[in-house]
Amino acid sequence: MLKKCFKIIRRIIVSSFLLYGYNLLVQPVGLIIPINIFTILAISILGVPALLCFIFIMVAIY
Repeated sequence: MLKKCFKIIRRIIVSSFLLYGYNLLVQPVGLIIPINIFTILAISILGVPALLCFIFIMVAIY
């Protein structure tokens, strides 16, 4: 049980850093994805495809 909790916490932390790193890279372009609980949970559950989906949505909107 404790191992599973650590795995979930690790995924949340890694997805937060992944989203922060993406925002640092695209800051000059202006396609920043907000860091909130929804985006972090979506990326931690679905992984990189969720990040790509958010990028596609941001490009489609702007």
